[in-house]
Amino acid sequence: MRKEKLEELKYYLEELKTIKVEERNITRPFVTTIGYNCYLNNGRILPREKITKGGNDGSAVIIVPEVNGEYLTVIEPRVFTRYKVAVGFPAGYIEKGENPKLAALRELKEETGYVSENLIELDSYYQDEGISSAYNHIFYAKNCKKEYDQNLDEDEVIRYMLFNYEELLELERMGYLNGANSKLALTRIKKIKE
Repeated sequence: MRKEKLEELKYYLEELKTIKVEERNITRPFVTTIGYNCYLNNGRILPREKITKGGNDGSAVIIVPEVNGEYLTVIEPRVFTRYKVAVGFPAGYIEKGENPKLAALRELKEETGYVSENLIELDSYYQDEGISSAYNHIFYAKNCKKEYDQNLDEDEVIRYMLFNYEELLELERMGYLNGANSKLALTRIKKIKE
């Protein structure tokens, strides 16, 4: 990996690392659980719980942006991971009534300020079909260009960096790029590259 890239990454990892976590009372929970009885054709009844996020099913988009032959990654605080910080690809929830492609373009613009006119869906899958109906979509955003400032939610902190393909693979080997959504997105990019 290029020395300056590794130094920049380490700076962001240190800057965004959580140093303390306190429990708090939640007055308006984002994540809720709904209980169901599921009646099977064979006569059995199975009790199940379903998670919803923000009143929606939690469906999301993951975007792999390509900028002049390099790939845009995001670095974010992820307090419940081993490193307390995560390196991955831009991602976000699909809003009610929004189609996945428009959600991908919106999230890319909000999180990074980059735009793309060449968006290709690489895959779609259930996040965790045992407890959720969230259906995720992976997009490859080709020929991205920086046209805006970040437009983050009040509770978001996101830094972004460009890495070449070999460096992405190295980030995965080093254990920095380790979220399931980003790892799956990287495997789809590998199919394109190799």
